[in-house]
Amino acid sequence: MAKKVTNEISSYERQRQENIAQRDKLLKQLALDASSAGLGPGQKPKPAKPTATQKKKAPVKKIKEEIVPRRTSSRIAGIEADSEVAKRKAEDEYVAVQEAARVKRQRISGPLDLSEVQVAGKGWDKNANFLQGIVDWGARNTKERTFGEQEVKETTDKELRALREKMSSLDLYEGFEPNRIKITPERIYSLGFHPTSEKPLVFAGDKMGNLGLFDASQRSATSVKHEEVKAKDQDEEEAQEDDSNPSITTFHLHGRTISSFQFSPHNPSHIYTSSYDSSLRLLDFTKSSSTEIYAPKDTSVDEPISGVEMDPQTPHLLYFSRLDGHVGRVDTRTPDTVEIFQLSEKKIGGFSLNPSCPHFIATASLDRTMRIWDLRKISGRKGAQLPALCGEHESRLSVSHAAFNSAGQVATASYDDTIKIHTFEGMSGWSAGRDLTEKEMEPSSIIRHNNQTGRWVTILRAQWQQNPPDNVQRFCIGNMNRFVDIYTSKGEQLAQLGGNGITAVPAVAQFHPSNDWVASGTASGKLYLWL
Repeated sequence: MAKKVTNEISSYERQRQENIAQRDKLLKQLALDASSAGLGPGQKPKPAKPTATQKKKAPVKKIKEEIVPRRTSSRIAGIEADSEVAKRKAEDEYVAVQEAARVKRQRISGPLDLSEVQVAGKGWDKNANFLQGIVDWGARNTKERTFGEQEVKETTDKELRALREKMSSLDLYEGFEPNRIKITPERIYSLGFHPTSEKPLVFAGDKMGNLGLFDASQRSATSVKHEEVKAKDQDEEEAQEDDSNPSITTFHLHGRTISSFQFSPHNPSHIYTSSYDSSLRLLDFTKSSSTEIYAPKDTSVDEPISGVEMDPQTPHLLYFSRLDGHVGRVDTRTPDTVEIFQLSEKKIGGFSLNPSCPHFIATASLDRTMRIWDLRKISGRKGAQLPALCGEHESRLSVSHAAFNSAGQVATASYDDTIKIHTFEGMSGWSAGRDLTEKEMEPSSIIRHNNQTGRWVTILRAQWQQNPPDNVQRFCIGNMNRFVDIYTSKGEQLAQLGGNGITAVPAVAQFHPSNDWVASGTASGKLYLWL
């Protein structure tokens, strides 16, 4: 017979439950006493609700990881750890990674068809593009200003005041919003206007070997609507929407930075480009191709080229400078014949030919010097020949660039925060290899200018206007306060160009050869124009 289940509890269990109840009662009493004395834990403050004035966090940019050869498991492959096979496998993987990196930076050799190397923009058609007419014609800113309207008004010299008013009246290009004109994918290193005066055509070379082309005669739908609205005296709110983008064409011509490029003075469809991939190339828009003019025969040789210029009197002669302190010249008719001169033991950041007397060369070097050389007098044993050194001027810190103008003046920008202008008179009458005195090499003008660009901004360079319409020599240079400065050859400031929408330093600045147009580029590939 089954036993009856009873609900009675033992005396031990009853005593245990009484003890638990007494303890809980005591703990509650202690908590109440502590709370009344202000010793208890306070209530957690409620999180403040976000207000309209609080800025939203910027979205985190996703960085594309570089694709490298995939690693494989040695254990799964049956390879014993620390064995000779495992060591050989590790070495092979290392070699594969190094080879992938080398191929990525390798020079692009051989002829290129523009339709095959285009990386951005609408499709390229050599028979219908924005250069067609030119080829047929000749085959919001918070930085402080340091120069403005007040300085112009206080100018007493009539001619200087008129020139300042003229240059200061240049307006920021309104065809598109400034930050929408991204002419290259990466940081701009070189910039220039096509010589035509019919319309502003801007070219820019970037860090990854891309050349961008922008026709500034185009206008967005918004700018057109604004003009129509103003003409009809209607409300401008009708012209706020714009979904159009500027038409920009980009070609990948080099494996590394396009350090400089030069338009041919004899053929408007030819552009010579230099690159850190050790090569010079000719871009021909008539043939719609890019061909290699010069490069080391051994593709493994690394000789980065920092600049290129064409002899204006001898169109088949190209001059170039290298980062290892050498300057060379090559005849495009016989590209295998190259003359190389070691003009510095350190990097040559920039050089320039005298437009009127192209046998004179000015070089700027990391060794803190600006030197003048005469190519009419070359001496030395074979393989170590040098042009005659006319003179040199030493700065306190490295000199970034040296640029000749047609009047025989050289402008340099250096890291001692100065722009120096050297005036050499009567160079056409100098004897070959003339030795200049220390006094003759002294600068005629020194301008205080912040040239500390740092790592992420392209080096500031003073660039002359080749053929100023009023014959007043002037140059432009980027300003770290997000402006472009314009000076005369006497060191007088003419203008400080800016405008709403400039959000980065326009480091690479350039004049149009004959029109008063100025272009500048930034580290993000954006283009600013003043017309």
